[in-house]
Amino acid sequence: MEATMVSDTTKHYPVLLKELFSIITPQHGGTFIDCTFGQGGCTKKILSNDQTKVIALDRDIESKKEADKILKNFPERFLFKNKKFSSLKNFKLKDENIKAVIFDLGYSYTQIKDPNKGLSFNSFGELNMKMGLNSFSAKDVVNKLDILELEKIFKIFGEEKEAKRIALSINHLRKTKEVNTQDLVKLIEKTKRIKNYKTHSATKVFQALRIFVNNEISELINGLIGATKVLKKDGVLAVITFHSLEDKIVKYFLKHLSEKKSVSRYEPKIDQPETLFVMKEKKPKKPSLKEIKENPPSRSAKLRYAIKKHDFYDFKTDIFEKFRYLLEIESYGNKL
Repeated sequence: MEATMVSDTTKHYPVLLKELFSIITPQHGGTFIDCTFGQGGCTKKILSNDQTKVIALDRDIESKKEADKILKNFPERFLFKNKKFSSLKNFKLKDENIKAVIFDLGYSYTQIKDPNKGLSFNSFGELNMKMGLNSFSAKDVVNKLDILELEKIFKIFGEEKEAKRIALSINHLRKTKEVNTQDLVKLIEKTKRIKNYKTHSATKVFQALRIFVNNEISELINGLIGATKVLKKDGVLAVITFHSLEDKIVKYFLKHLSEKKSVSRYEPKIDQPETLFVMKEKKPKKPSLKEIKENPPSRSAKLRYAIKKHDFYDFKTDIFEKFRYLLEIESYGNKL
């Protein structure tokens, strides 16, 4: 899920790489975890620095092809695991001095254009959208979940204003046939009353389906928790997001563990637990105009990071409660 998505297939590079490397400083060596290996752009750049080691994860088995090439060049400094990053907390890394854990939450050009994945509204055939290690597909979602569930998925995960009309149209169509990719695209274009000529009519629905099919909400939350646990003192947690739901979760998580809660001066003073992270920059880093020009999809990228203050493993967070409404929608997938 490396966020390149460039229009020119000859260009393939992670977004905000310069800004990211100014934070994680691989030139000084260390062990790094690349949670979204993709085509290996970030990993290869880290390994170009001596005294570095990378542990890379990706749920997409197709990523192993590129990982095998890197392994031949760096057999002692590179390890790839075909795992979801939500499993990070289960890794035995106590002997590793993890300097940074990196998440780049976009999709690569290669993944978007893979017809078998069906991530794009330009794809033909069966709805899929599975990134790997999934239990159901977009076809299952569109053809089996009820109208209200589809409406909530489109409205909350895709921020689609006409979610109800689209869900009703899907329900009408699936009574006569199984809905495929192009059926869904045509249905959305026909159903939507409000047209935005800057973006495709199906963009938000497809975003919602990708988030839902891949359990991206719980994956991100559990990934952030796991990353926080495996980092050592002074280690960096860095996350690049591409849509508002992701950024909202990351922002809350980092801020929640970096700031003491405000207390009214009229209330009795209480001892508050020490903060676990330091956020040196409250506002996210964004792509330069030059990068946006070279790679237009990068315009929505935001990089947030925090530095771990102490060595600890267990900690408390209310992030599951904070985003329970999103997790409840994600739980519709348990029916499939």
